[in-house]
Amino acid sequence: KSTCMKVGGDHEGSIHARKDELKVITEASKVLSESTSGAVKQTYSLVQIAVTMQSHTRMNHVVVVQLKHLAYDYHSSALAQLASRVGAILQYSGQDGDDPFAKVKGLIQSMIDQLSAEAQAEATEKAYCDEQLAKTKSRKDELDDDVAKLTVKIDQATSRSAALSEQVRVLEGELAEIAKSQAQLDTIRQASHTAYLQTRSELDLGMRGVQQALGLLKSYYGKSVALLEDGTRFAALMQQPTLPKTHARATGAGDGIINILEVCESDFANSMAVQETQEQDSQTGYEKITQENKVSTAVKEQAVKYKTDELSTLKKRLTEYKSGLHAASAEHAAVVEYYSKIQERCIAKPEAYETRKARREKEIAGLKEALSILENDTAFLQEKKHGKMRGALVPQ
Repeated sequence: KSTCMKVGGDHEGSIHARKDELKVITEASKVLSESTSGAVKQTYSLVQIAVTMQSHTRMNHVVVVQLKHLAYDYHSSALAQLASRVGAILQYSGQDGDDPFAKVKGLIQSMIDQLSAEAQAEATEKAYCDEQLAKTKSRKDELDDDVAKLTVKIDQATSRSAALSEQVRVLEGELAEIAKSQAQLDTIRQASHTAYLQTRSELDLGMRGVQQALGLLKSYYGKSVALLEDGTRFAALMQQPTLPKTHARATGAGDGIINILEVCESDFANSMAVQETQEQDSQTGYEKITQENKVSTAVKEQAVKYKTDELSTLKKRLTEYKSGLHAASAEHAAVVEYYSKIQERCIAKPEAYETRKARREKEIAGLKEALSILENDTAFLQEKKHGKMRGALVPQ
């Protein structure tokens, strides 16, 4: 019983003690609320700001360091200047109530936009360069082929033209030689025929004279011989005394002359036959050579005509080829000049496009990361500004 009484008394004491404690705390709280609320607000707000500023300072340092690393890694003077400006803004701005983070984020975003614009411009330039290089090289190759083909055609046509000109020259020389030879042959034949006619006329005249003389001599000496024979027979029959000698014809001499004239007639006839044979042979040979010359002349003249026509065609083609070569060469020179310039613009650079593209992408990624850090830090500050500080006393 005594134990129960003791326990009950302790319990009542604990209840009275707790009531007294709560009463004291309530009164103390009331006093603190009425007398120190402003001081508490100021005191703990400063603590919160100090803690927050320490965190913010660390974030600022991270951003500036990251920008400096980007500038160092990629040898970018623009990023180095950006890091310096961001550091200065974060260190000295905000004293007049302005938002340094907005300025820094604006600078970083501006640099991101600039790098993105440069990347887009370079991508556009790369596409333009690839297209122009491909088109220009293709056209250059076509013109190289055209110039080479035209040059070969000109060389072939020039060579063929020279060969044809030489052939025509030779043919015309041969034709001139044939004409000269034919003219000489005509002259010789004419002279030979004239001589033949003269000889024939003389032989014919001589033969007629010999034949006429033979007729006279034979007529005379042939009659004298007959009379002499008849007188001899009559005298023998009559046996008369010998008649006195009378004039007698020189029959023996006449016979000799007749024989000589007959030989002359035969010689004249033989000469006439020889002259006629020679004349016939000469005429046959002349006609044969003349016909051969005519055929050869016709063939060569036709060859000259064909070759001359071909020469005329070749000259026209040569003019066309040379005109085409001139135009192709002029265009080729312009294309080569443009190709050299486009190569200088698109290829002759200290850094390849792929390398520049990769570097710029990394720069943009680093800037976006820094911007993300700032945005997260700003969100954290805004949350601290509008939220309640952990551990702060809340007035009842």
